[in-house]
Amino acid sequence: MKIISWNCNGKFREKYKYILEENADIYVIQECENPLNYLKEFKGFYSKYKWYGENNNKGLAIFVKDNIHIQTNEWPYYCLRHFISVKINNKFDLVGVWASPPHIEEYFIYQAININNYSENTIIIGDFNSNAIWDKKHQRRNHTAVVNELQNINIVSAYHYFMKEQSGKETQPTFYLYRHYDKPYHIDYCFGNPKHFKSFDILEYKKWIQFSDHLPIKIEIK
Repeated sequence: MKIISWNCNGKFREKYKYILEENADIYVIQECENPLNYLKEFKGFYSKYKWYGENNNKGLAIFVKDNIHIQTNEWPYYCLRHFISVKINNKFDLVGVWASPPHIEEYFIYQAININNYSENTIIIGDFNSNAIWDKKHQRRNHTAVVNELQNINIVSAYHYFMKEQSGKETQPTFYLYRHYDKPYHIDYCFGNPKHFKSFDILEYKKWIQFSDHLPIKIEIK
């Protein structure tokens, strides 16, 4: 199964045709408008989805192919933004992430609330807006604390698993501030139990930077 996460930088209805070429089973899209408001524009894209947003212009969406069963888990989130937890084909839990300010601190709390729901069959993927290089800024609720807690239950970053790089020393960016090539950061992640990983990729800069300041990330799981 192939999962793609992408912060599309808004107006996904005008961009989905390009990411559709990747033929993923599941798309986790940040800064996605509410598809219900644009049924005509979304015609031709996956019709099964879960969406959450504070307004109809930008939110978090999980789209799945018609042959995939998706069910909301109803895990608690206590007004934290923006997280969607679903069960896929009654086999694994998928947590979609678009961490809003103060970014990793929001996710840190969400993880603390739901860590007992996480298991070896949990995949966490999305735009965390975070990196270990900013740990001091967030004090105890920081990126390294999140990574360490996940490692305690054998959930790791797919990028770091395949690339054998240390957190905070990534050589491949997922985000370019203001789309400037000389302002790269690694802030999009997929976490899971490595026994499920088949491959992980960050899609090509030249193709995707014209659409967003983020590059899509792609995980294939067994």
